[in-house]
Order: sequence, then C-alpha cells, then structure tokens
Amino acid sequence: MSQKDFKVVLPARYASSRLPGKPVLDIAGKPMIQHVYERACESGAAEVIIATDDERVASCARGFGAEVCMTSTAHHSGTDRIAEVVKKLGWADETIVVNLQGDEPCMPPQLVNQVATDMASHSHAHITTLFSRITDRKTLCDPHAVKVVTDAEGYALYFSRAPIPYHRDEFLSGQDDMLPQDTIFARHIGLYAYRAAFLEQFVSWPPAPLEQAESLEQLRVLWHGGVIHVTEATVEPGHGVDTEDDLQRATQQLE
Repeated sequence: MSQKDFKVVLPARYASSRLPGKPVLDIAGKPMIQHVYERACESGAAEVIIATDDERVASCARGFGAEVCMTSTAHHSGTDRIAEVVKKLGWADETIVVNLQGDEPCMPPQLVNQVATDMASHSHAHITTLFSRITDRKTLCDPHAVKVVTDAEGYALYFSRAPIPYHRDEFLSGQDDMLPQDTIFARHIGLYAYRAAFLEQFVSWPPAPLEQAESLEQLRVLWHGGVIHVTEATVEPGHGVDTEDDLQRATQQLE
C-alpha cells in the first residue's frame, strides 16, 4: 500500500496488572512503546498515533518524537481507545486504521502492512486480521493461544480459546502428540485493521455473551452479524509482552 492508505494507532495503558508501567519499561535501551512505534513507522503507514490515558506514557512518547492522543481513563479496551482517537482527529469514514497494541515490540512491520492491505482488498469485511499455523498439540490446547476457524474464502466462523476445529477421530484416540496433517489449525494474531466508520458502530454495540464467555472482543463482531477476514501471516509474528518472562524474551530478541 502507498503511504496515503492507512494509519496506525497504538493503544498503550500504564496500569497493567501483571506488568505495571509496561509501555515505558526498558527493552534493549529503549522504552517498549518506542520499539512498537518504530515498527509501525516502518510499515509504510501515513500516520502513527500513540493513544494513552496516562501522562507518563504520553511524556515518554513525546520524548522520542511520537504524536500522542490523550484518551479517556474509562475505556475497557484498546478498540474503545482507538475509536476515541478516530473521532477526536476527525478521520474520514473510509480511513483504514490498524490497531497495533502497545505491548508488541517485536511485531514485524510487514504484518502491519499486510493487515491494512487486506482491508483495502476486502470491501465487504468489517475487520481484517491474521493467523499463523499451529503445529503442536500443546499450543492448540493452550487457552492463552486464541484459535480461529474460517470458511473457504477466509472469513472467520469463530474464535476460541478451546482447541478448534476438534478433530474427533484423532483427538479421541489420544495416541499421538502430533496434529493431523489433513487439517489447518490456526492461531489468531491480535493485529486488526478497520475502517474508521466501523469503529464508531462497534463501540456502540453492547458486549456479546460469547465475547464475555471467551473474553474475546472480536466475537462481538460475529455476534452482531459483522464480517472478519483472516489471512495467513507472511512471516512469523513476534511475541507480545505480558509478563516478566515475556520482557526478557523480547529483550533478547531485540538486542
């Protein structure tokens, strides 16, 4: 995509329960949010905005030259925060907006571009997102690894923390840790693109029962009849940072 085609917003909260002050923690000599910002800038985006409700994050971001949009402290998700940015900055309805979470310092910039390009190519989709293939049963059964199943055209049928699809004959036999070769098992990558107009609609919808049960915000879209297109990531995504172990792993990778 050309540099006029999409914008990236980085929602960044200071108050993380597992890793307080996460966006400003040092990784290889830079605050984490700066690594994320640099990956976003490398994606070819026309504009990159850091959205936060905390002056400590804002001050850090301004320190390395980023544009900051201060948002409400009442938001429950990054999507809510991005919707406020879109409204405040008056972006046109058709503007493609990528949601890159502020705790993804190792996210390859080509994936940010890929999810935006996919949105530009699928006018019917309300959201576009990505997956990578699961090759081991441990990951498939891990509730922290979100799985997705799609139809023949790549549109999402369901997202779950459970192992889906459940390959009945292979899994009931329980004889092998390998996954059946005739089925694609897809791990969802939490990187999204939307059009600006859809964000306003999305935040007006109440949380859906499936969303609350699985604790997966994207299920609100499917519950209300929305359409999500999913494509396979062209490269492996980096690891996000939620814990101290994640922080150490990201530091090793970025050093």
